[in-house]
Amino acid sequence: MSPSVAPPVAWRCLPFGALLPRTLYALLQLRSAVFVVEQACAFQDLDGADPACMHLLGERLSADNEPELLAYTRLVPAGLKYAEASIGRVVTAPVTRGTGLGHVLMAESIRALHSLWGVQPIRIGAQAHLQHFYQQHGFEAVGDLYDEDGIAHTEMVRR
Repeated sequence: MSPSVAPPVAWRCLPFGALLPRTLYALLQLRSAVFVVEQACAFQDLDGADPACMHLLGERLSADNEPELLAYTRLVPAGLKYAEASIGRVVTAPVTRGTGLGHVLMAESIRALHSLWGVQPIRIGAQAHLQHFYQQHGFEAVGDLYDEDGIAHTEMVRR
């Protein structure tokens, strides 16, 4: 795979109850691999919010014709985490880094959120070192930096 071209991905946006066990396992495995292991951050990923959220999955078929999860976000309805709707647990598989898939994921996440709940502001809790990435998708930092699980974060809003 070329380091400058995002791999072809099929997108699915599903409620928690529609996630098959294999799909749920894959998304929890990817979240754990990146947020817990790669970032060396012990935190409570299973925070009780998943059942109330929509789950955006970016997949491709593997060599054995099974779905392979490459990108994921959790779309959070307004009033659950923030007053505004939110996009959280933004993650791409390490093998896709540098391909631009993260930008495709954010664009698709914004499109899916607006499709689900109407065009509205979106608030995120972004890792501080990713502010520039999110700014490219229309998010602006609001408020001060804060520590979340040992990592500097900032809230950002896309109006």
